[in-house]
Amino acid sequence: MRKQLLSLVFFLWVLGTYAQTASTIQKAGTNLKVTTPESVGMSSARLQRMDKMIQEYTSKNYLPGVIAFISRDGKTVYQKAFGVNDTETKAALELNAIMRIASQTKALTSLGVMLLFEEGKFLLDDPVSKYLPAFKNQQVLDKFSEKDSTYTTVPTKREVTIRHLLTHTSGIGYAGIGSKEATAIYAKAKVTSGIGTPEGKIGDAMNRLGALPLMHQPGEKFTYSLSTDVLGYFIEVMSGQPLDKFMRSRIFEPLDMQDTYFYLPASKHNRLATLYTEDAQKNTIKAQARNGQSPDYPKVTNGTYFSGGAGLSSTITDYAKFLHMMLNNGSYNGKQIISPATVHLMTTNQIGEVNQGDNKFGLGFGIITSKGATKLGVSEGSYEWGGYYGTSYWVDPKEGIIGLLYTQKAPNTTGGSIADKYKAMVYQAITTSHNQKAE
Repeated sequence: MRKQLLSLVFFLWVLGTYAQTASTIQKAGTNLKVTTPESVGMSSARLQRMDKMIQEYTSKNYLPGVIAFISRDGKTVYQKAFGVNDTETKAALELNAIMRIASQTKALTSLGVMLLFEEGKFLLDDPVSKYLPAFKNQQVLDKFSEKDSTYTTVPTKREVTIRHLLTHTSGIGYAGIGSKEATAIYAKAKVTSGIGTPEGKIGDAMNRLGALPLMHQPGEKFTYSLSTDVLGYFIEVMSGQPLDKFMRSRIFEPLDMQDTYFYLPASKHNRLATLYTEDAQKNTIKAQARNGQSPDYPKVTNGTYFSGGAGLSSTITDYAKFLHMMLNNGSYNGKQIISPATVHLMTTNQIGEVNQGDNKFGLGFGIITSKGATKLGVSEGSYEWGGYYGTSYWVDPKEGIIGLLYTQKAPNTTGGSIADKYKAMVYQAITTSHNQKAE
């Protein structure tokens, strides 16, 4: 009898363990399956309000095409494509269109850096020069002459660290879109933004950058910068792999991101969305090659310049998989890509009293503060960013929300307000707040 009882207890223990494991796997492997909004505390009718808002932008050709995606608690509740990909042929914009995500590359590169951090390859407060000698003995810009781009410098008070690079507090500037000083100095040294420059090697450009002056003392200000391009090169040095191969094996394949590339394979060229811009009268027109840069740079065969700050193209669903992994404490489909502790590091304030507008910055993500949260209803602690060509995203851990909105137009004065309207309309569709549950 005792033996039978022990057997029953053992059976129930095994059954319970299996059920617990199965539940964990099911939770980790939700994989953004489609569900009804009502099943996760959102309203179908209220979500449909967004259709009218987005269609207004596309019908007026402020934005020829828009793709939108929302998930809650790992379940997709809204994914739609609006408008056209080609204003001349009226070919519809497809949900699986591949778009230039530009600075959304930064979060993926930052993840790559943190994968190496988890392997004990470095510490966040190590000086960059320990691994990239070109960044030794850097100087800070003092006086600058607009006439000939000459300048004087003063010594740095401290060395640039890996943390400074991840938080854009390094003092490095941006080529093209940065300050007039950074733009001129970088142009003279042939350091580019990383977009539309497929020739050459990132290492060569970053070594040139290391010899140029910083725009301010490291750690003292937030300056959006080429810091993540430096991190892309850092990954190559630390891993011994080109950045594209590292990203594919360590990030894209584990996350099943099948449509994310620095340079698209020929079989996927037809899925690259058309890029638009504005003329002098603010009319939306197709982008053309300019200053030797083609809008079709993702179609370049055998490109060799892998910009960790701006080089990727992807689909909205591919990027949603990455964000779902972050929301799910580093786990995706039963695979622990990074640890919950690393997710916490990446998505909490890492810049102290320094500000990024109304918000803060983590390791690769903008972080919404209490002040920033008053703007649109996004929860404090949410993290976000976007890309130059009109792509944007955010993750709200408190409400379990992932939101993405993709367009392909730059500059975009006529349709620029759509991203904020979209965020606000996502929150008006929530009928059961997780924040209220927590209280």
